[in-house]
Amino acid sequence: MSAPLIKLENVSFKYPESELKENNFAVNNVSLEINEGEFVAILGHNGSGKSTTAKLINMILTPDSGKIYVDGKDITSGEMKDKDVFEVRKKVGMVFQNPDNQIVATVVEEDVAFGPENLGLPSQEIRNRVDEALDIVNMKSYARHAPHRLSGGQKQRVAIAGIIAMRPKCIIFDESTAMLDPLGRKEVMNTILRLNKEEKITIVLITHYMNEAQLADRVVVMRDGGIYLQGTPSEVFTKPDELWDAGLEVPQSVELIYRLNTELNMQIPLGVYDFDTCARLIKENLK
Repeated sequence: MSAPLIKLENVSFKYPESELKENNFAVNNVSLEINEGEFVAILGHNGSGKSTTAKLINMILTPDSGKIYVDGKDITSGEMKDKDVFEVRKKVGMVFQNPDNQIVATVVEEDVAFGPENLGLPSQEIRNRVDEALDIVNMKSYARHAPHRLSGGQKQRVAIAGIIAMRPKCIIFDESTAMLDPLGRKEVMNTILRLNKEEKITIVLITHYMNEAQLADRVVVMRDGGIYLQGTPSEVFTKPDELWDAGLEVPQSVELIYRLNTELNMQIPLGVYDFDTCARLIKENLK
């Protein structure tokens, strides 16, 4: 079996302002492996450590202890230089919550070209990458538009295209749908699924939306800086008591079935997310 694309070994990190507070780690002794081509959703309430973990993987932050490997390379080694950091970020791109913070040009295609230009690629290669990236996120018809005239979901797709143009092996989405309306969230999630299933890009999705996490191959729940639960969506979401204890919600269908089972003594499996299937099972039980 090949080595994981991303591997964290006993990683801990504490923000400087919390150094005087005993054991107040943002990330505390976390070990995690993410395989190439996998779609992993990381859940947790505010302060659980999920976004800090993402920033550690992308080398925006450096751990106080532990090891992080990306594509087999120890990125926490003291021998890492600026060019090494750049190489890591070529392999692991990151899309943030606010797309306005990532858009740097006044024309969509120029913004997408920004990363490849910094790689020093030939003009035709840049042109090819820009066209391909915009096509993947269904924004090719907006290539000559001004980003500030786009909707929130469209802006975020442009930001994603800018990362795709760098040809990363993995993209981390750090609450990338949090500022979007439902339509914008749907647009971005469709793009994420396409990147994973069709382009075979490894996805790490930091989110607090259960309907997004249930689309992943694996769900990791963080609490107080550590990993609290992990498994397939079915394995994690069939533990509503633990999720509520961690300050999280559960998918609406799971909560409904849980309450019907506990309050009306029904016998419906908890791992059901599809509303039509949920309705059918409830109807069968009522008979």
